[in-house]
Amino acid sequence: MAMSEKSHPEELSRRLYDTSFCIVAARFNGDIVDRLIAGARAALERSGVSPSAIEVLRVAGAYELPFAAQAAARTGRFDGIVALGAVIRGGTPHFEYISAQCMAGLARVSLDCNIPLGNGVLTVDTAEQAVERAGGGEGNKGEEAALAAAELVSLVRRLIP
Repeated sequence: MAMSEKSHPEELSRRLYDTSFCIVAARFNGDIVDRLIAGARAALERSGVSPSAIEVLRVAGAYELPFAAQAAARTGRFDGIVALGAVIRGGTPHFEYISAQCMAGLARVSLDCNIPLGNGVLTVDTAEQAVERAGGGEGNKGEEAALAAAELVSLVRRLIP
């Protein structure tokens, strides 16, 4: 079921009107990542985030996403971060190394920097699977990652007014 068909917490739009988000996105597999960005932006805007409060930072690839997310978090300008990329399996072990380091790095950034982070980095076997998860039949994982980050920001605001 696509995220747009899932329930959207009503309290998000009331709590997120004055928040800012950073989308860190890979340039590698750019056509797919552009679709993820569009989904993430739309989800944040539907949640009450002003379009001018959403900044997109592009980096080379998925391996660079944790560093960019950490740099964004350390500015103190953002309430949440959404990381987007697409790692597609090839014929070498490169896929495993990049995927594992990207995922571990993003988790570490969120915890070490104490910032909500939605992870929309696709790790798939084929380009077709990536397209399906970037607005195709499997929904848009950029949208889902943005909603996850938005919900965490809302939770933090509820816990720490």
